[in-house]
Amino acid sequence: MAWVLRFYGSTIGKKIVMAVTGVILVGFVLGHVTGNLLVYRGPDALNAYAALVKSSAVVLWGVRLTLLAAVGLHILSAVQLTRLARAARPAGYDTLRSRADTFSAHTMRWGGVALVIFLVYHILHFTTGTVHPSFDVHDVYGNVIWGFQVPWVAGFYIVAMVALGLHLHHGIWSLFQTLGVNHPHVNTGRKRIAAVVALLVSAGFIAIPVGVLAGVLK
Repeated sequence: MAWVLRFYGSTIGKKIVMAVTGVILVGFVLGHVTGNLLVYRGPDALNAYAALVKSSAVVLWGVRLTLLAAVGLHILSAVQLTRLARAARPAGYDTLRSRADTFSAHTMRWGGVALVIFLVYHILHFTTGTVHPSFDVHDVYGNVIWGFQVPWVAGFYIVAMVALGLHLHHGIWSLFQTLGVNHPHVNTGRKRIAAVVALLVSAGFIAIPVGVLAGVLK
């Protein structure tokens, strides 16, 4: 336990924890968007998928606890690294040039805060049904349709998924670098992977509220 704490206490340790938890979370959102897009195959397909996910309480809660730990460690590491960076240069620089000078890189911190707020709402909306006006634990398809027929809710999800795409774009690029995949021969490839994954995930999630608002999903 002592060496684990020493490892996490270092800057590189925190970066590696962020990268590893990032891999877990990227894997989850890829699986999540794939499952959610079954809504386009109709209520039977989506509800059967949801029933399968909930069929084993042990597996379901194991996944939930793993994700909770990953999110918690990811946020904690990000906050601590931000504080360390600010403490290292309290006066700042006249000119600061980032290695990844992209819009997604500049929005990482605020985008992360927005995603935490979205995650809380999303759980209350589609998991517990606390803020869903017509929640039915056995009808996931119906929950999706009724939930996104409220325009501001659909709009909120769309904006949040744009933020998720930006976060994934820079996050995937960064985790490759942290885990040592950083060489001129592979850098172009990892940039493309980051862009493609970010685009597919955000577009996949956005397609659902847009489909409901457009009347394609009923």
